[in-house]
Amino acid sequence: MSLFEVPGWSVPNAPVNTASKKRKRPQGNDEKVPEAQVNMQKLMAKLGSGQKDAAQEHPPKKKNRKARGKTSAGAAPEKHRDAPSKKASKEPHVSPASKAAPPASPKVGQKNKKNKLRERPSDTAVSSSCANATKSNPAAGPSSGLTDLQTKLQSSLHGARFRWINETLYKSDSEHAHQMMRETPSVFTEYHTGFRHQVQSWPSNPVSHYVTVLSQKPAKTVIVDLGCGDAELARQLQPRGYTVLSYDLVSDNVYVIEADICSHIPLPGNEEAEEGSGGAQVVDVVVCALSLMGTNWPKCVREAWRILREGGELKIAEVASRFSDVARFTSLINSIGFKLQSTDDTNTHFTLFEFSKIPRKSKTENEWNKIMAQSDLLKPCEYKRR
Repeated sequence: MSLFEVPGWSVPNAPVNTASKKRKRPQGNDEKVPEAQVNMQKLMAKLGSGQKDAAQEHPPKKKNRKARGKTSAGAAPEKHRDAPSKKASKEPHVSPASKAAPPASPKVGQKNKKNKLRERPSDTAVSSSCANATKSNPAAGPSSGLTDLQTKLQSSLHGARFRWINETLYKSDSEHAHQMMRETPSVFTEYHTGFRHQVQSWPSNPVSHYVTVLSQKPAKTVIVDLGCGDAELARQLQPRGYTVLSYDLVSDNVYVIEADICSHIPLPGNEEAEEGSGGAQVVDVVVCALSLMGTNWPKCVREAWRILREGGELKIAEVASRFSDVARFTSLINSIGFKLQSTDDTNTHFTLFEFSKIPRKSKTENEWNKIMAQSDLLKPCEYKRR
């Protein structure tokens, strides 16, 4: 009996193969690579189908109009098939109860600044602006309806216009100024409108001073106002019994006589009489209140001497800043046939002169030309450019 023999078992006589029957692994992965690619494709397909299902369950919200409007140039935004028509979208749903109720007034805070600026001013604001316009511009009536800003602009324009006319009158001769007034009568009105507005800022008015002084003269005194403007002297003194003759470049009221005071005053008088004092003069007082304006102003003084009686008075008031040399100015007036009586320079704005007419010899044309050449003793009034 064999050593390993067991009852019921038999052992073959052939040799037993002791080699391992383990499964050998393949040397390469060539067979598994295609299988892995197929599995990856299946996985991606499953993931894609899952995203579609999630999108169907939770559809994206609609973009607002601003977002929809931001499409590329030339491409119109796509319309949803289920979107309502324009007419239906513009008409909001209104309940029966809301139809019966009146519409609610808009909130004050919803008004923007542009709407506030476009609102019409109240009647109180308009009336106050009209009052301001009338005060600042006498020519503007209460029906002008200007705002405060418009009134200021209009006042500035009137002021600039007055300054331009004023400088033109100072820098041209009387003949040119007279022609300008004839061709454009509104220039005279604009000038005196600005002049009245300027007088309000003066510390004193020379015309008011002369009204007070001449009121002390005897009754029936003949007074001539050269460059009278509004003829305030005549308005104040004629009711008191004085004879006042007012002359200016334009006659805009019953008191004013049109005349070029530096050329010829339409009154009798002769400066070539043998006595040396002229003849046929009828005037007692000549007033030149801020009227020696043209470049030929010495001729106005010459005309004043011609129409004045012997011993008659010449009263001159001029802007203090115009005098380059007061002594030379008074000497020039004296050479025409006057004698200085007094000078008043106490006023900060104006200087007042009192002259009396004296006899003199006749002058040649050459002598008169020399006198006229000294007109630069009075500088023109100029304004700073704004």
